[in-house]
Amino acid sequence: MPIPVAEKRAAFRALHAQGCFVLPNPWDIGGARRLEKLGFKALASTSAGLAWSLGRDDNALPRDAVLEHLRGLCAATGLPVNADFEDGFAADPDGVAANVALAVATGVAGLSIEDRDGRGLHSPGHATERIRAARAAIDASGEDVMLVARSEGFLLGQPDLDATIARLVAYADAGADVLYAPGVADPEATARIVRAVAPKPVNVLLMNPQMRVADLAALGVRRVSTGGALAAAAWRGFDLAARQLLDSGTLPPRG
Repeated sequence: MPIPVAEKRAAFRALHAQGCFVLPNPWDIGGARRLEKLGFKALASTSAGLAWSLGRDDNALPRDAVLEHLRGLCAATGLPVNADFEDGFAADPDGVAANVALAVATGVAGLSIEDRDGRGLHSPGHATERIRAARAAIDASGEDVMLVARSEGFLLGQPDLDATIARLVAYADAGADVLYAPGVADPEATARIVRAVAPKPVNVLLMNPQMRVADLAALGVRRVSTGGALAAAAWRGFDLAARQLLDSGTLPPRG
């Protein structure tokens, strides 16, 4: 019997109350079901992984394609799903609010909104209004969906920790449930973010093999996600096998 959406959403919120959990990012239904069988407690979509699977670049898919993908993921698993909802597919707060309402209707338990504007960042004030609009849209829906506010500076070549923290604090005040600055890998920088937005939970993206979930948990991080890393690993394996097939006419052993 399918797990009710409200039950998934309640379980997702409870995961953020204490401790630290891993939020892997599948890009298709098969991956979501495999991760569920492995014992993960929640999942998140990945804009990069989905785009690559469709032969597109990250952030190049239209809103409706992403909404359809989210509906499929949520229906395919008993786990709560957090949506990588990119920049909300709109620049203005009203547009973000309208699109967030559509995302809530797919059955997601959480969704993230980025503060990027193309290759740069929205101004702090405008970015905060976008988060406030997303919060209002979720509240108006009456659904218990968690709002994740992302600040993208470190991924866009603007690694200003003080500015990033100021943005995250403003987003928390605007109603974000979870704060997230992908690209931050330094432990002390992570600890500063955790302290700045406490008691609200912080998500950290695993950026390299040196980053360990246990170490992040010790810093007070509540959840750790993988972004496009699982998809990238799958494509690396695909490329290696295809290259071997082309060069030697053989395939690697099934593992």
